[in-house]
Amino acid sequence: MDDLETRELRYFLTVAEELHFGRAAVRLGMSQPPLSRAVRQLEQRIGVDLFVRDPRGVRLTTAGTVLVGEARSALAAVAAAGRRTRRAGLPTRHLVLAVKAGADHDLLQALLDVHGADPDGLPIEVLFGEVHEQAAFLRDGRADVALMHRTYDDLTGFDTEDLRTEDQVAILPRTHPLAARESLVQADLRDLPDLPAARWPRPDGSYPDGPGPEVRSQAQLAQLVALSRTVIVIPRSSRTLQWPEHVAVPVVDAVLATTVVAWPAGSTSPDVARVVRNAVLAAALVSGEAVPTA
Repeated sequence: MDDLETRELRYFLTVAEELHFGRAAVRLGMSQPPLSRAVRQLEQRIGVDLFVRDPRGVRLTTAGTVLVGEARSALAAVAAAGRRTRRAGLPTRHLVLAVKAGADHDLLQALLDVHGADPDGLPIEVLFGEVHEQAAFLRDGRADVALMHRTYDDLTGFDTEDLRTEDQVAILPRTHPLAARESLVQADLRDLPDLPAARWPRPDGSYPDGPGPEVRSQAQLAQLVALSRTVIVIPRSSRTLQWPEHVAVPVVDAVLATTVVAWPAGSTSPDVARVVRNAVLAAALVSGEAVPTA
């Protein structure tokens, strides 16, 4: 089988997203007949049907569903290669570090200080994002390295180095009865009728079912807690999000959260390796541990 072309994969994905050749053709700025022919040729080259076509419309086959995931990964890798190559060719080179807004502030500051004092370290541009965006930034090449959390983030396809592990706290409205407790267990927070748990989007953008509010940003979440609309359990270091209207109470049986520095698997960039080493040094400084010498 000949190698697949990025053009073919884009055509296929657009049809898969629309499940309609006419709408897909409009999105692609082309007429429908050549799009239909291109998808048929792709199916012939692979040797399987990707769509079921019948009077009721178009739907993906099992093979087509598999190709959706593979095609997205392949196109993201191509885009990432272009972005990283373009950055490497700029007159003033730099690296992009993706972080979650409001999280790990002390570790981030320490990393920037340590790396800034490294005479061989490239300048770092910090790219702030929300939940799940750090993984997307790494995959599509907008970032070279990221601070992420093993408890929450999808680390598939990345190499990682653990930086620190910490307990978690519940962020509650200051006026709520549970805010007066010295500690909590997860059962205390389950099915609270007045504080339904906030729902974060999945990596694909969909939300899990539940009575709690849908949230998209840390700032939105902080205000919802202040308004006594929800409760959230987060790593202790994320308490930089805490407002005067909030109280943070340790959740003693919550799974420990591990902050990691992540980068694309198999990377051979010495500049990325230097950021990783400096992140480990910074984590040791923040925790008060002995600073690694190698």
